[in-house]
Amino acid sequence: MVVAIDGPAGSGKSSVARAAARALGFTYLNSGAMYRCVALAVLEAQEGAATEGGAGEIDWERLAGPVAESVRIEFASGGDRVLLDGRDVTDAIRSPQVSEAASRVAAIPAVRAAMASRQRELLDRGDWVAEGRDIGTVVAPAAEVKVFLTADPHERARRRALELGADEGTILAEQTLRDQRDATREHSPLSAASDAIELDTTGLSLDQVVERVVSLVREKRPAPDPS
Repeated sequence: MVVAIDGPAGSGKSSVARAAARALGFTYLNSGAMYRCVALAVLEAQEGAATEGGAGEIDWERLAGPVAESVRIEFASGGDRVLLDGRDVTDAIRSPQVSEAASRVAAIPAVRAAMASRQRELLDRGDWVAEGRDIGTVVAPAAEVKVFLTADPHERARRRALELGADEGTILAEQTLRDQRDATREHSPLSAASDAIELDTTGLSLDQVVERVVSLVREKRPAPDPS
């Protein structure tokens, strides 16, 4: 069974999906982390080139596609830890620099195709709660449960600022730019699937949102009768 949770940055996707997966006994898939891994790999390759005196402006279109095809991305500890070529990069991929770069690589068709293919391979086996921006529309359009999370932009920026220990105004400005880029990109723009349940998380606690998601799953797959 696949539970698809989509939505913009700061809407609560990661926290909700992770907690819902634990509550249901499913595996958690953070699709955004995969794009962040590609971004980190490109940035690190560029840093290596700079050390050798050969780096310049990053040509994302040229570099990101091959990187997306070649890197190995894995999830450990039920999806809580992210491994890039065997190295734990869970914390490294959350930096502001990687976040900005991830938004760039996510708009590249070759990268999206590579990541979507890998995500489908994972979701084809077992029970998953997958979160991202196009799980319910592109990666797993046949997902049994689809939820599109939203929240007030200022609330989303506040959450992300607390998470990163950053300035809320700066986060809001970056978030606005990212939202525009995600919504207007040519390939897989951010949008709710026609059959998704839209849930505004503004003012709701994590437990309240998770309870709603779990109840939707239970409606599709009732818990077995212990008797």
